[in-house]
Amino acid sequence: MKIVIAGAGSVGSYMAEELAKLGHGIILLDNDPSVVSRGESIPGVQFVLGDACDADVLAKAGVPDADVVAAVTGDDEDNLVVSLLSKQEFGVPRVVARVNNPKNEWMFNDMWGVDVSVSTPHLLTALVEEAVTVGSFVHLMNFERGQAGLCEVTLAEGSPAIDKQIRDLAWPREASVVGIIRDGHVLPPNGDFVLHANDEVLVLARAEAEDDVRAVLIGS
Repeated sequence: MKIVIAGAGSVGSYMAEELAKLGHGIILLDNDPSVVSRGESIPGVQFVLGDACDADVLAKAGVPDADVVAAVTGDDEDNLVVSLLSKQEFGVPRVVARVNNPKNEWMFNDMWGVDVSVSTPHLLTALVEEAVTVGSFVHLMNFERGQAGLCEVTLAEGSPAIDKQIRDLAWPREASVVGIIRDGHVLPPNGDFVLHANDEVLVLARAEAEDDVRAVLIGS
């Protein structure tokens, strides 16, 4: 796949190196000549010097032919502009954007051309909550422009799902169990699987189905 990454800081450079190792065609874009100069040593990555908020620069970087654009600069405004131009001007199929300030996360949606947003502070908070909380509904990550998300519940002793097979629970149509973690092992969530207390249940669900998922795993 052809991937254009806007922002050659530590996040962008790491992404570029790892994705290049997987065989993808990577173009890394930044307006700092010193950053570009340092990054040219990354094998398999093409660097373009310029302002990613400029449509002409994006065109020069090959965005019209890109399968994915990742806007991962340290500035939320820049990431939004890159996302909007990539989607509206060039019709990029998939746009991923980094959220630096959690207060700005509400803007990272399809109105700004963002398909997937990643807020590091929110993700870290959710992971800490997941590590220390039993019996709570933890939202880990959004997909499909916020219309679906990956959620986690560690089953408390009083959960209505305990000692029941997954197939026997009243799951909403727009939700699916994607994994179970028990005693440090990842287990396949087939219909015959019987849930136990302290199981970590990972569920992919649309936003409107999350309340029903809570009811199934936590109770009313």
